[in-house]
Amino acid sequence: MTKIVNHWIGGKTAEGASGIYGPVTNPATGEVTTKVAFASVDEVDAAVAAAKEAFRTWGQSSLAQRTSVLFKFRALLDAHRDEIAELITAEHGKVHSDALGEVARGLEIVDLACGINVQLKGELSTQVASRVDVASIRQPLGVVAGITPFNFPAMVPMWMFPLAIACGNTFVLKPSEKDPSASVRLAELLAEAGLPEGVFNVVHGDKVAVDRLLEHPDVKAVSFVGSTPIARYIHTTASAGGKRVQALGGAKNHMLVLPDADLDAAADAAVSAAYGSAGERCMAISAVVAVGAIGDELVEKIRERAEKIKIGPGDDPASEMGPLITATHRDKVASYVAGAADEGAEVVLDGTGYTVDGHENGHWIGISLLDKVPTTAKAYQDEIFGPVLCVLRADTYEEALDIVNASPYGNGTAIFTRDGGAARRFQLEVEAGMVGVNVPIPVPVGYHSFGGWKDSLFGDHHIYGNDGTHFYTRGKVVTTRWPDPADAPSGVDLGFPRNH
Repeated sequence: MTKIVNHWIGGKTAEGASGIYGPVTNPATGEVTTKVAFASVDEVDAAVAAAKEAFRTWGQSSLAQRTSVLFKFRALLDAHRDEIAELITAEHGKVHSDALGEVARGLEIVDLACGINVQLKGELSTQVASRVDVASIRQPLGVVAGITPFNFPAMVPMWMFPLAIACGNTFVLKPSEKDPSASVRLAELLAEAGLPEGVFNVVHGDKVAVDRLLEHPDVKAVSFVGSTPIARYIHTTASAGGKRVQALGGAKNHMLVLPDADLDAAADAAVSAAYGSAGERCMAISAVVAVGAIGDELVEKIRERAEKIKIGPGDDPASEMGPLITATHRDKVASYVAGAADEGAEVVLDGTGYTVDGHENGHWIGISLLDKVPTTAKAYQDEIFGPVLCVLRADTYEEALDIVNASPYGNGTAIFTRDGGAARRFQLEVEAGMVGVNVPIPVPVGYHSFGGWKDSLFGDHHIYGNDGTHFYTRGKVVTTRWPDPADAPSGVDLGFPRNH
């Protein structure tokens, strides 16, 4: 019997009422294992209404109450991390160790939310004028929404909702319809932790659900992670309705390797950053810029390592890389490799046509490595979102920097060098929001914010960290003047002398 994933509204499962369902496949077999209910406008409205009603009390709840729930949720999440990782592997396809790492990174933000009382401390200036004090405070927005991608079905939602609800907001999540089960399990754990009904809701679906959240007058803010075209649409549409928006888009992350770099360390980093999670992550390194004469040696070291990667089902402990999420996506990724030679690239490794014995219908693709890729090639210009690494050549640091900065994306980047001065110049001169120095995937820890520049981010706030707290609250300044007690009207005795 096919499993059905329903919505979570008002603290309980809500069976789909639209009659429309989407298929969820096991990427390792190609088999449809699950159906997910797609929400109608009325179902989205019901989730928002539940969140709005819950905000009446949750928005006024104490910080102690909110953090108490989050501490219990953190303990439950830690206890069930293997179970959640298994759900991720079954629907996304990533290997179990990758899925466990995803849960661990989500836990970082839950940790941050558990200490939200420090983040929400206000400021006070006394005696700015005679008996006048000024205080700055932060208050929740109300109902906020999150729209999240398929590649991190547990982590990215946890980049959003723990901080949002810790700040006193209520939340409606629209996860990817390709791997929806993890989000519902998180909702169940939140309920088990004691989160009041309606504070956290999950609605599944497609553009119908997304558009309703973007236009709903009771949704005050929208967080999004996904492709650049959709991020731009989310930002434009929601902003037009007066909503606060943080929309994180796509990437083409470059790794610049200088001639003095440790090439073994650089090759190790390039392989893990390009092919980990089958390249389906916005922080993957998809372009290596080799500077000077080290290009041939670096490419050979990458090739040697890439050829040894074990590809197989995510639930096989021997697997180091799993399949892609869908057959359609697999075919699109393969098309970039198939057309690379005609665009002037040298195909060092061709992973198209790869299959796994016993799982021939899975969404498989092997490792691909393209060398001497021109910047005009589609394989370089587009975010492929698969296990394809492009290597570009540059004669100088300045030429390499120009290549990186000419990209329309500015998500993350890295430099490999032994020279501190060169690294310092790079981190100041490169046009990207996150920079790694001898670190290939510079994803910030939870108490620093995540976000890119240029076409990788639409909106003024990065996600999680201090920016996350500011995004989910709004500031208020209170100016107060109280008369001196000694000036109390005649007949009122406050115990103060009638003189100054």
